[in-house]
Order: sequence, then C-alpha cells, then structure tokens
Amino acid sequence: MPAVAQQNYATDSATIKKFYDNALTSYESYENLRYLTKKIGARLSGSPQAAAAVEWSKQVMEAMDLDTVYLQEVMVPYWVRGDKEVGRILNSKLVGTHDVNIAALGGSVGTGENGLSAEVVEVKSFEELEKLGKKKVKGKIVFFNRPFDNTHVITGAAYGGAVDQRGGGPSAAAKLGAVGVVVRSMTNDIQDVPHTGGTRYEEGVEKIPAAAISTRGAETLSKLLANDPNLKFYMRMTSETLPDVLSYNVIGEIKGSKYPDEIIAVGGHLDSWDIGEGAHDDGTGIVQSIEVLRLFNELGIKPERTIRAVMFMNEENGLRGGRKYAELAKKNNENHIAAIESDAGGFTPRGFGIDGTDAQYAKVLTWKPLLAPYGLHDLTRGGGGADIGPLKGQGSVALIGFRPDSQRYFDYHHTEIDTFEQVNRREMQLGAASMAS
Repeated sequence: MPAVAQQNYATDSATIKKFYDNALTSYESYENLRYLTKKIGARLSGSPQAAAAVEWSKQVMEAMDLDTVYLQEVMVPYWVRGDKEVGRILNSKLVGTHDVNIAALGGSVGTGENGLSAEVVEVKSFEELEKLGKKKVKGKIVFFNRPFDNTHVITGAAYGGAVDQRGGGPSAAAKLGAVGVVVRSMTNDIQDVPHTGGTRYEEGVEKIPAAAISTRGAETLSKLLANDPNLKFYMRMTSETLPDVLSYNVIGEIKGSKYPDEIIAVGGHLDSWDIGEGAHDDGTGIVQSIEVLRLFNELGIKPERTIRAVMFMNEENGLRGGRKYAELAKKNNENHIAAIESDAGGFTPRGFGIDGTDAQYAKVLTWKPLLAPYGLHDLTRGGGGADIGPLKGQGSVALIGFRPDSQRYFDYHHTEIDTFEQVNRREMQLGAASMAS
C-alpha cells in the first residue's frame, strides 16, 4: 500500500473507532428512542402524535447546535382505524364460532357499524383468484393465504414475495365481486398478532373492507375451510379516511467545510403505523440518523461535504415525504452524492446495500477493510430505501440501505408489539456508528 494510502487508512480507521467508542458509551440515542416511543407513541401521518413527533425531532436537533434545522411542508393522508376490529369464524362444523385477531389494512374502508359476514374463498395467488372467476368469488370474502418463503435467509426477500397480496389483493378481489378481503399477516412467525400495512385501491374499482389476519388465525381458518368450504367469516371495522393534513419532513444539517453543495443524506421515517410504538419501524432509523450528526459534532469532526439528516413523513401509507423531498431537491438543483436510509430495524448491523454505478460500488468495496472489524461484512449490490428511492436519477447519487440482521424484524413489523422494549440498546447504537462510519 502506498504511503499516502496507508496514512489515509490509519486516519480513517482511528476516526471510525472514535465513532464506535462514543456511540457505545452514550445513552443519548436510546433515551431519544424512549421519548419518541413512550411519550409520543404511534405516529401515523396526519395524527396529533405525528405532529408531536415533528416538533420533538425539530427541538432535539435545534438543541444540538447544528448549522441549520428546518421543516419541509408536505400534505399527507389521514386515515383512522376506529374501533378495535372484530374477526370471527362462523358456523364451523368443528369449532362453531371462533374469534381470530385481525387488523384493518391501512387505507381500508370500514364495514359499517354492523360488520360484514360472508362465505370465504381461499387463494394463494392472483392467478388462482382469476381462475375462480366471478361466479365463485362474487359476494364472498377472499382470503389471501400465501405464506412467507422461509427458505430465504434474508427475510426481506420473503416479505417481497408475499406483500403483493396485501397491496393489490383488495382491488383484485373487488373486480370479481368480492365483498371483503382478509390477508395473511406479513411475518415469518406463527403468532396471534396481526400485522397491518398499507393497501392500494385502484381508481374506478369498488373499495371493499380489507384486514390482515394473524398467521395463527390464518392457519386455523385454512384448516377449517378445508373441512367445511361453506363456513362464514365475520369482520367489523370502522376505519375511514379523513381529509389530508399539512405535515413536515424535518431536516438538520452540518454544512460541508470544503464542498458544501455536495450532500450526503442520512434518514429514516418519522411516521409509524397506529398500533404499537413504531420502535423498530422506524423509531430506530430516526434516532440513528440524528445520532450520526451528534457523533460528528461531539467528536469535532468537520465533514468536507454537507451531512443532512432527514426525518421523512408518511413513508408507511403514501411516501409523500420522500417524494416531496426529491421534488424539492430537483427544483433547488441540489447535488446529492449519496443517501443512506435506515428502515430495517435496530438490530445488529450486517452491512449495506448499494444502488449505484459500478464505479461507486467498487469504491465502497475498498472501504471493506475499515468496516469489517465492526461486523459490516455484507456490502452488496442493490439497496437504498423507500424514502430515498425518489432521488434515483438525480445526478449520480448513490442510494445506500443500512442492513441490520433481518431474522427478527418481521416478528414485530407493523404490529402492536413493535415497542421500545424490543430494541436492544447496543445493537441500535452499533447501527448509528455504522451509518456514521
């Protein structure tokens, strides 16, 4: 290694060790997460809690003596869940009436006060649904029951192979005359907890009630249907969509000392689903992004390029914050050279996924000797994230997704058990140091 390269390596290695030493001995990010989850709680876009989270994150970053902290206006949808949902298997020959846990999918219409009951048809794919046709689907509740493929080591791949039934299932069923939809929860585990998540109604297609059913409930319903195809399912949901609400992305910056117009963004999404506390999804990403700025400030490291932490609003049910951010970046001719997103939980860091040019990926690989001692072995092609995705194509920005260990993420994802207590302090702090590095 040339002398200059050796010197740079030694300097970078020493700086990275400072990041980890500081992050692992500071409780600030963990206490930030405690406040966000316990004092503010669930933060669905448009809600009073989302507004409180905006003000809180703005105040946290203002207290850090950054170069600038500001808000970016964005209109967001405001969907409300209403009463606790009721899901019930009716007139089963084996068990009679049997309650199961369901949760309305985000954006779903309600059933009306009296609820909805109908016979059920089970499918595992859209092709299977189409083959049934209107004659067998009309007037019924369609039960989408495709499970995760647990042979995938990276659980996000299993999620990607199942989530289309949640997003597109209700409209596909409605086109064939279905009156409602229940979808197997998006998780590797067999549990009693339903996992909510957004659904997308197609324009011009009737909106029908749609709910997630817990995986244990899905297993039970499937077995009972096999024995008794004529059993009925009852669901009651009072969810509704209210008028859009003004909200904000929250942004804090350390200006670059040499190239202030070249921006490296780090971020997560400030909103969460309305059940649970949004701890892993995405409270950890928020406090890790803030922690990146704190580490630079605390250690007196002056970056040559501008580092910008972005708290995106409305990732969960609209992505309007990410789109507005990219829209304004383009309008203002901003030059993002990289964007790093943390939205995969606060678990032990494994590496990063890089969506960029061959040259950018090759450059990242040269840093592997610096990162590997901290467990960051997986530097792979493909990555980025939902909120930074709209930046793609603006200049030569590299989109980078922080990748923690994925094995537990979908145990908690979009559920009432995604709480502060499920986050390990050291794992989360390691993630913040990894992003800073």
